[in-house]
Amino acid sequence: MANRGADERAETRAERLARFQPASGMVTPRFSGLASFMRLPVLDPAEAADQVEIGLIGIPFDGATTGRPGARLGPRAVREASTGTRALNHATGVAPYALAPCADLGDVPVNPVDAAETARRIEAFYRPLAEAGIVPLTVGGDHFITYPVLRALGAARPLGLIHIDAHSDTDDAQYGVSRLTHGTPFRRAIEAGVLDPRRCIQIGLRGSMDAADERDWALSQGMRILAMEEVCARGLPEVAAEARAVVGEGPTYLSFDIDALDPAFAPGTGTPEIGGFTTREALHLLRGLRGLDLVGADVVEVAPSLDPAGITALAGAGIAFEILCLLAERAAARV
Repeated sequence: MANRGADERAETRAERLARFQPASGMVTPRFSGLASFMRLPVLDPAEAADQVEIGLIGIPFDGATTGRPGARLGPRAVREASTGTRALNHATGVAPYALAPCADLGDVPVNPVDAAETARRIEAFYRPLAEAGIVPLTVGGDHFITYPVLRALGAARPLGLIHIDAHSDTDDAQYGVSRLTHGTPFRRAIEAGVLDPRRCIQIGLRGSMDAADERDWALSQGMRILAMEEVCARGLPEVAAEARAVVGEGPTYLSFDIDALDPAFAPGTGTPEIGGFTTREALHLLRGLRGLDLVGADVVEVAPSLDPAGITALAGAGIAFEILCLLAERAAARV
């Protein structure tokens, strides 16, 4: 094979960091151009290997929801809202785009009327990313989408989980026979061996339940549950510390259901529950997770049609940026 010429040399990481920068609101208005996550460059996922370290992905699917539909429109709404984010986290000082090359990798081509087929498509989309070492930050979609993502990311070894939500999503089945719904993803993931239940913690659960089994089964597997009442009694620093202790130093996935927020802050979601986090509390909780070995994350259940004011999509975009800062810090530490 002939020697590669100077024009064919491998691109350095510094050059990739410079190339994968969001469009600046100081140069072009944030309301102009095509909306992408955080105004980042859009890249075909087939070309992402050796170029980006974090990929932002939409999964516009809500065919497994059992309540109010609309989360299929979440990725588009969060993309639009995220154009208002900037390059520097004022609270932590993290500049994510200076730490890791990031790009919008588009949407998974879902089948809106077939959950099983959509699960196969999601897993097939994410497996090459996992093999290439690309860390995905996903915007759903209902919470069902987390299950096939975990199947892809946890194929080599079971993952730990930090799950921030109003609901456990550990039902066995809904309506008697439906085992692939937005209420079952973490039960399916544990059964599939892609989650280690002893390294799983659920934070913020509250409200009524259909049956005690969804909680009792999770506890019997070794999952840690911090209900909202315990969160309030102990405070966010203690909660974050326990989450860190549960997942330890191993690879961990972070899943944030927007209904973890109180409906006053996120009314546009399929299964709202009163008594949740404020957006400020959510940000503080996430900042307490810095330095963990996060191999992927998602923000799910934003249903913009249920919130004409758009504050839920705005909350989703803000949460996604905060998580992106966590992922970027970790990506830089791996180099």
